[in-house]
Amino acid sequence: MSRLDDLRDEAALFDALGAMAAVVGAANVKADDATRERYARSTAARPVRPLALVRPADAADVARLVKIAADARLAVYPISTGKNWGYGDACAVGAGQVILDLSRMNRIIHVDPELAYAVIEPGVTQRQLSDFLRERGYPLWADCTGAGPDTSYIGNIMERGFGHSPYGNRLQHVAGMQVVLASGELLETGFGHYRQARAAHLFPYGVGPFLDGLFTQSNMGIVTRLGIWLMPHSECVNHFLCSVPDHTDIASVVDALRPLRLDGTLRSILHIGNDMRVFSGGGLFPRAAVPDGARLPAALRTQMRANSGVGAWTVSGALYGSTAQVALARTALRRALRGTRARSTFVSERSLRAGALAARLLGDTGAGRRLRARVALGRSLFAMNRGVPDGRFLAGAYWRRRSGLPAGFPLHADPARDGCGLLWVSPVLPLRGADMLAVHDLAEAAFHKYGFDLFATFSMINERALGGVLTIAYDQDDAGETARAKACHDEVFANLFEAGYIPYRVGNHAMARLDPEGDSYWRTVEAIKAALDPAGILAPGRYQPGVAAGLD
Repeated sequence: MSRLDDLRDEAALFDALGAMAAVVGAANVKADDATRERYARSTAARPVRPLALVRPADAADVARLVKIAADARLAVYPISTGKNWGYGDACAVGAGQVILDLSRMNRIIHVDPELAYAVIEPGVTQRQLSDFLRERGYPLWADCTGAGPDTSYIGNIMERGFGHSPYGNRLQHVAGMQVVLASGELLETGFGHYRQARAAHLFPYGVGPFLDGLFTQSNMGIVTRLGIWLMPHSECVNHFLCSVPDHTDIASVVDALRPLRLDGTLRSILHIGNDMRVFSGGGLFPRAAVPDGARLPAALRTQMRANSGVGAWTVSGALYGSTAQVALARTALRRALRGTRARSTFVSERSLRAGALAARLLGDTGAGRRLRARVALGRSLFAMNRGVPDGRFLAGAYWRRRSGLPAGFPLHADPARDGCGLLWVSPVLPLRGADMLAVHDLAEAAFHKYGFDLFATFSMINERALGGVLTIAYDQDDAGETARAKACHDEVFANLFEAGYIPYRVGNHAMARLDPEGDSYWRTVEAIKAALDPAGILAPGRYQPGVAAGLD
C-alpha cells in the first residue's frame, strides 16, 4: 500500500512533484502550507492534511500523473470540486496523499438535444450545466440536488447521490464512462471501447460484464468523463407540499403515498423532512432563547412551527407531464391522502405570482412575512424541479455557526471554509411508515443523549426504498460540542447498522466501520482492487474498510 512512509526521503517527493509539474505546469502543483491547510478543511471535523495539490487539465494529464505516482509509490486522491459536504469535503481518507483536483476539467463536451444527453467532465458544476442548457435554448433540464450550484455532477454521481426530479436517481441515468486506471490506461465502459459505436451514451450496459459500478463509491479508477441523460422540458410542473401536524401521523402518509410511487403517478423523488429541516433552511439556531446551546425546548419548537406555518413533517415533491396528466396526478394525490392528517398545497407559477402579490399587500405583518418566506421557498423548489440549482438549502449547514451566514450567502457558499460542523448518517430503509418511525426513534434517542436536535429527511429514492439523511449540525469552534457530535454520529451509525438499516453512503470518517465481520463481499472488493491497483496508489482507504481502519 502506498503511504507517505514509503517515500524514502523528501527528495523522492520533490522529484515526483517536479515530474508532475512538467505535465500540468508549475502553477498547478502546490505544496505550500496555505494550500495544504485549505484542502484539509472539513465539515466533519476530521482534517486530513495532504502532501500536495495537483490540478490536471484533461484525461491525458491524469493518466501521466498516475504513472508518475505509481513509479514513486505515491498515493493520489481524486476530487471533482471538493464540495462533498458532510461526507469528506476535499479531504482524503488518510494523510500523506496528493490531492488530484479535477475542477479544471470542466468541459461540457457534447449535448445531443434530440436524444437528450450530455457528455461532461468532473469539474462541470450544477450551475454550469444548467446555464449551458438554458443559454443555448435546449429544451432540456438536468436534475439537481440541494448541495449548491458549485457542486460537481460527476462527484455526486460517483457517490450515488440523488436529486429531485424523475431523473433524480442519477446513476441510473448514466451511460458510458471514461476511466483512468492505476496503470495509466484509459478505459471506456459500455459500448465506448468500440470506436465505431453509435450508442455509447444511450445504452449503459454495452456487451459483456457491466463495469460502471466498480468506479462508484470505490478507489478502482478515476472517472474523467461520462454521459448523463437529461430530462425533456415538461409542459406542466406543479410542486406540492404536504404538511403533517404531529410526528406519528407521518407513518400513514408514507404508506398512503407508496402506491402512487409504485404505479408511476409520482415520478419524482419525494423528500420528507421534519420541522428542523424547515427551520434550518430559513434561519439560525436561536441562541438568545437557548443560551446554553442545548436542544430546542419543546415549547419553543412548537412556537417556531406556528411561526413558520409547518407541522412536524413536510412532504415535498413535484408533478410532471401535460396539463391533463398533472391534473390527474393531483386528484390521485388528494384521494390517496384522504383519511390522513396531511394538508396539501400545490404550487404553480401562477400561484407563486399570486402569493407574491398578496405578500406585498400584507406588508410587514406577521402574515405578510410568513407568506413571503413561503413564496421564496416555493420559487427555490420550483427552480430546482426544473434543473436550476439553488444554494439556499445549504443554510442548514450554518445552523449552529455562531457567526451566522457569511456575507453574500448563498453565493459561493463553502461550509468547510466557513467552519461549519456537519455530520450525516444516511441509512436505506423499506418504504414503509413503520420503518421510517423506527429509524427516527433509534436516531432520536442518541441525539437526545448528546444534546442535539435531530435534522431528519427521508427521500423516496425509488419505488420501494427510503434514503434517510440524519444530520448533526454542530459548532466546530466548540471542542466539547465537536466531541459530542462525533460520539452521537458513531452511536447512531452503530445502532442503525445493528438494526439492519445500512447506510447507502458514508463519510471518510466512517469507512472503516463498513466491514465489522469481514464478509465475502469486501474480500471480493479487495481482490478486484489488488488486480486493478496492485501498488494501492489510488485513494487508499476510500470505501476500503480494512485499509481505512489503519488510517484513522
